[in-house]
Amino acid sequence: MTAVAPPAPTPAIDAARRVGFSHLLAAEWTKIRSLRSTVWTLVIFAVVSLGLTGLLTWLTIRALNSGRADGRSSGIATDPVNFILGTGLGLGQLAICVLGVLVITSEYSSGTIRASLLATPRRYPMLIAKGLVFGALVFVIGEAVSFGSFFIGAAIVNSHFPVALSQPGVTRAVIGSGLYLTVLGLFALAIGSLIRHTAGAVTTVIGLVLVIFNLTGLLPYSWGAHIHAYMPTVAGVLITQDKEQAGQLLSPWQGFGVFCAWTALLLIAGAYLLKHRDA
Repeated sequence: MTAVAPPAPTPAIDAARRVGFSHLLAAEWTKIRSLRSTVWTLVIFAVVSLGLTGLLTWLTIRALNSGRADGRSSGIATDPVNFILGTGLGLGQLAICVLGVLVITSEYSSGTIRASLLATPRRYPMLIAKGLVFGALVFVIGEAVSFGSFFIGAAIVNSHFPVALSQPGVTRAVIGSGLYLTVLGLFALAIGSLIRHTAGAVTTVIGLVLVIFNLTGLLPYSWGAHIHAYMPTVAGVLITQDKEQAGQLLSPWQGFGVFCAWTALLLIAGAYLLKHRDA
């Protein structure tokens, strides 16, 4: 029997094979910065986080000055750093969740994912490059907004509760806020790679972050406390706190490690499905 020679590679296949990882990074950066949703979502994130930090901190201090102390006022007295970082970033994180989903699902909705996969037959490197570029972008913006929020809030509360980066745990909490936002964005990207539908993925991520993970705190007995402590964002947010809370089962860095592990598992699952499912 005469052996049949395999078909000669086409120029397109040859070019795809020559695509290096640096080219993938450049391509993903071009795709992310060319999306209008990227710019507007990051602008909304910065404005909401910085604006709410300044507004809510100012309103709280004003309430204290007028003698109208309430639960929010007692919170700033107990832990001013956690109050400052939590006021704006607590809501601003939703913008990062949405952006993380859009980075991957927008390619499916527009159909550009087919061109991306044609140019990169090996699909794992494409998802890795996307995650690295997106993670680096969120890290830079997240750290800038975290430090900005801290300095705005610290200037407002300084007359009542002096806070500074030199105090124990404060610098770690501020830097940790940017780290938390970075992993949160990758967590949302992983959910988007699994669901591939923008509305469904956004709903899932926000439902998990705001509702499901927090509801596990209602589980009874010690096993319920352990389940709650190991939920992704519940564990991850510990890195943003300068003081350990009563009954806290994980240290800040342990909690951040748990969050990273959850995110890594979801990204691995997303990469597996990317390889085995049609675009």
